[in-house]
Amino acid sequence: MRTDSTRISNDALTAVREHILATYGQEFLPEAPNIYRSKKSAQDAHEAIRPTSMAYPPERVRPFLTPEQLKLYALVWQTFVACQMTPAVYDQTSVDIVAGNYGLRTTGSIMKFRGFLAAADALSGPVEKDPDPEAEAVGSGELPELEEGMVLSCDQVSPLQHFTQPPPRFSESSLVKELEDKGIGRPSTYATILSTIVTRNYVLKEEGRFRPTELGTLITDLLTESFPQVLDVAFTAHMEEQLDEVETGKVDWIDLLDKFYHGGFKQSLAVAQETMRDVKREEVPTDHFCRTCGSLFVIKWGRNGSFLACSGYPQCRNTRDYERQPDNSIKMLEEATTTELCPTCSGAMVVKLGRFGKFLACKNYPECKGTRPVSIGVLCPQKCGGYLAERRSMRGRTFYGCSSYPNCTFAAWDRPMPGPCPQCASSYLIRKYSKRDGVIIKCPNKECDYTRDPELDDQDAAAVSA
Repeated sequence: MRTDSTRISNDALTAVREHILATYGQEFLPEAPNIYRSKKSAQDAHEAIRPTSMAYPPERVRPFLTPEQLKLYALVWQTFVACQMTPAVYDQTSVDIVAGNYGLRTTGSIMKFRGFLAAADALSGPVEKDPDPEAEAVGSGELPELEEGMVLSCDQVSPLQHFTQPPPRFSESSLVKELEDKGIGRPSTYATILSTIVTRNYVLKEEGRFRPTELGTLITDLLTESFPQVLDVAFTAHMEEQLDEVETGKVDWIDLLDKFYHGGFKQSLAVAQETMRDVKREEVPTDHFCRTCGSLFVIKWGRNGSFLACSGYPQCRNTRDYERQPDNSIKMLEEATTTELCPTCSGAMVVKLGRFGKFLACKNYPECKGTRPVSIGVLCPQKCGGYLAERRSMRGRTFYGCSSYPNCTFAAWDRPMPGPCPQCASSYLIRKYSKRDGVIIKCPNKECDYTRDPELDDQDAAAVSA
């Protein structure tokens, strides 16, 4: 089964039509099955994603599925049933109102027949009504009785001003939808695309959305300037179509590659080799001095982005992080010293930022290369003597693991908080984010329903500091 296929087998069509007739009635069943056109890129040897049998509705399989599995199965079931039902029917009315020199328009609609929406009703369950009657009336879509030439009175004016908002950053699902709309990639390649941009540090994932990094922005600018034809989204979609024609034997792959290489790419490559910035060799001078040798710091590029490095390299290997101010000036960030001692030389340790997140490094580097993970203030629940530290996976996702790894393999995606749980005595709690509830603190024990508002912790901390 494939997400880009709309083909449904005859056996499945017969089964779903019998289900619609028995469950909803004749008026919800179209005279002939609904047939949907597949995308040009779809491999029609596959069927669309659908339930394997109409004998297993969501309510029947509920006891055997986790809540997440049930939501996914119900979505597949609902969409499959709805796609073979009759359309919904609405009565829609538009009213133009003359108010002095201004024209106002309002539109109302009343549902006359639910059609395929009945499939969603069957799974949605009871919905709490809005206690605000005015809000309920606005959401109903119904207009009062109006006649042409009727004089209307103004009961209320809402002086609301709306500004154009920039589009939100891409999430995984919205980026996949954009790739589908642009004809880029295939369902089997979407996961690879998403993991690649994170693994190579082109983007960071924050609260479910991708934010471009300094490295990602730089690479995009360099490639767009040197290879505008290749970096055009239309190029990728067109190349996908040509490769499909190679697969079907309509186009010779050698001719295709020859036209691409000699049709402009070879020339663009030669120009880029001569003119593209060699970022790794660039050194942008600053007015900050190295405290180790007194030389000036310069801005250099590494695998994790830009940083300050001593111009006395390789004799002096001192580096520092920085941040750029609104006036484009450079502010050197002070190293966060700790009370931790280096396990190698017993020297002081400072907080550093590396490819896999923050870590403690010996202040005597490069003479001493001792490192340790940064504690988040929670002891390992496995009682191994270690503590939990923030880490980053190979795909760039933040997680929390034990400092005693590999002897202890405890790991958690949600940030652990000091416990214990007041209900089940769990040794720790977790700080969890969801689109529905926002940020909450809850017990990691699935059999315990303890939760609390993180703002209460912030208020307690503020009271203590005051």
